[in-house]
Formats: sequence, structure tokens, C-alpha cells
Amino acid sequence: MQVLLLKDVSGVGKAGDVKNVSDGFARNYLIPKGLAKIATKGVLAEAKQRMEAQKRRMEKELATAEELAEKIRAIKLEFEAKAGETGTLYGSITNADIAEKLSEALGQEIDKRKVVLKRPIHEVGDYTVPVKLAGNITAEVAVIVTAAEESKES
Repeated sequence: MQVLLLKDVSGVGKAGDVKNVSDGFARNYLIPKGLAKIATKGVLAEAKQRMEAQKRRMEKELATAEELAEKIRAIKLEFEAKAGETGTLYGSITNADIAEKLSEALGQEIDKRKVVLKRPIHEVGDYTVPVKLAGNITAEVAVIVTAAEESKES
């Protein structure tokens, strides 16, 4: 029996695949559990339309992410933080801080989980921080950390 898989089934195939399986396996397991449908012409045409729509959606998402990546590459984020004489910060610059400042600069929300920072920044200096976007698109943003000037009152 030919079936269209609605979900991934280990040992059989991935969602959207059309597979030949035994009649008993299809009737007693795949169809009752909602894992597959009998592959009729209508079901196959509907699945093809769904796959094409998903492909167009992914292409549009990747194009938007590429545009956003170009904007991110052009930005330099500057942080001013209190630091000791050796350049060590009293606090740290985290991925949440970078995401917040990046969101302000772009005018659109950037999730802190997309900012790939292995460890928080603890020292004054220039850094390049990757930002993961849709798919395999990654943009790097320049982060400049300077020591805050303290005003001394006499």
C-alpha cells in the first residue's frame, strides 16, 4: 500500500515522503496513529502544494535574514562600563545586553539566544560577536567596550 507520511517515522521515512508499506502496517499502525494517509491523487496534490508553499516561505525567510545580516554587519555597538585600572570590567557585557542594544539600533527585536557569546565580556576592548539568524545565516557585529570616565568632584 502506498502512503503519504504526515510525520517522521523511524525506519520508514520523513514527513512528506510517499512510501510503499505493508497493508497491515498502514491500516493498524500508521493511519490510526495519524502518522500517514493513503496516497490518493488528491492527497498527493495537497501535499505537493503544502511543500511548495513551505519552500516559498523558507526562501522568503532566508532573504529577509540575509537583509538583516547585512544591516547587522554595518553596525558597531559601543558599551561604556566601569572598569579597573587593568581594563577589567566591574560587571560584564552579556548576550542580553548585546541583543538589547542591537534591537535598538535595528529597530526590530533580536532574541538574546541568537547572540552567540561563549562567555560574557569582562575586559575593555574590541570584539566580534556572531548573531545566528534563520537557517545557516550568521552575521558578525562589532562590539567596542570602553572604560567609563568617572567624574571626580573635589
